[in-house]
Amino acid sequence: MINGQHIDRRSRTPRIPSPAPPADAAAALLRRYDAGEPLEASPVAEGLLNHGYRVLTTAGTYFLKCYVDRTTAVPAAIAAQHHATAALHALGLPTAPPLAARDGRTVVAFAGRRYALFPWVDGSHRAGHELTPDQCAELGTLLGAVHLALARVHPPVLQPLVQPSADPVRTEELIEELLALAAAHRPQDELDLLARQRLLERRGLLASHAHRRPRPDAAPPTGWVHGDFHPLNLLYRGSEPVAILDWDRLGLKPRAEEAVRGATLFFHHPLTGALDLVRVRRFSQAYRAAGAAGAEEMAAAVHRVWWERLNDFWMLQWRYQRGDHRADPLFPAAAAQIVSWCEEYEQVLDAYIN
Repeated sequence: MINGQHIDRRSRTPRIPSPAPPADAAAALLRRYDAGEPLEASPVAEGLLNHGYRVLTTAGTYFLKCYVDRTTAVPAAIAAQHHATAALHALGLPTAPPLAARDGRTVVAFAGRRYALFPWVDGSHRAGHELTPDQCAELGTLLGAVHLALARVHPPVLQPLVQPSADPVRTEELIEELLALAAAHRPQDELDLLARQRLLERRGLLASHAHRRPRPDAAPPTGWVHGDFHPLNLLYRGSEPVAILDWDRLGLKPRAEEAVRGATLFFHHPLTGALDLVRVRRFSQAYRAAGAAGAEEMAAAVHRVWWERLNDFWMLQWRYQRGDHRADPLFPAAAAQIVSWCEEYEQVLDAYIN
C-alpha cells in the first residue's frame, strides 16, 4: 500500500493500522537514502502481510514498507517484486517502484527487518460499482497489459504438466473440523451460527458438484501475475489508475484465473456477494481483447476459480484455527457469493467468455 483512502467491502483484504514504527527506525533508514531528514513517521493502513508508514521529510513524503510476512519477506521474493515494478514502470504501466538507497540497493535491513522506501502516491481507491462501464473495460485492458508486460520482462515460463485442484475429500475433513471448532467457540456469536449454517450448506453443494472437479491437465496457461488484484491494491487519481500496489504475491499461476478472481473482487454486491455480471462482462471482454487470454482459457479459469472457492474456507480457518479475526467481516458475503455462483454458473460463465 502506497497511499489511498480505504473503502470497506466484502472481498477486499481487511485493513488495520500498522504498529507504530521503532522510534529510531525512520531516521536510521532515511540516512541511507537521499530523502531528506525525517519530520514525522506515522502508520498507514495495512493488509494481512506487511507493515507500512507514511514518512514526511524535509525533501517530501514517502512510503516506508516493512516486510514481516514469512512467505513474502524473503530476499528473493522482494527482489522479484522490485524488479517487476521497475520494469513495468519503464514500460509505462502505473506502478510505483522502490527508490534506491545510496548503495544502489532497494532493500535495507534494520533491527532484523527488511525495509524499502517508495514515493508517496496521492490517490484513492474505487469500488467496482463506482466504475462506469467504460472504466470497467479499461480495468480489464489494464490487467491484460500487466500480464503481457510481466511475460515480456521475465524469461519464458515452462508450462507445468498439471495444475492440481482442491480435493473434496480433504475439504469434507476440514468441514468436520471447522464445524466442531465453531460449535465450541466461546463466546458464541452470530458469525459462529452463520459459519455452521454455511459449512453444512457447502457440504451439500460439494456432494452435488463433486463430479465437476477440474481435471489437472485442464488449467489455462501459467504466467506471471500480480497475485492480489483487488480494489485496495489499485490507486486512482480522478478516473485514471495511477498505481497498482502491493506486489507481495507476485508469482507464477494460471494467468486467466487472476482475471476471473479480480473481477469477482471488484464487481460484487458488498452484502450479498452477488456478481455484477454486466460489469464482469465489460471487464472480461477488454481483458481478452488485450490478448492476455482467449475465451477457451477464460472458461477453464472460471471453472477452476469456482471450484477452488467452493472448497475454500480460509476465513474460517483464520478465525478458528489461528484465533485471528481480521478476516471475519469478509465471510458472510464470500460464503453467499459461492452459493449464487453455483445457482447461476452458466450465466457467470457466459459473462466471462462472450
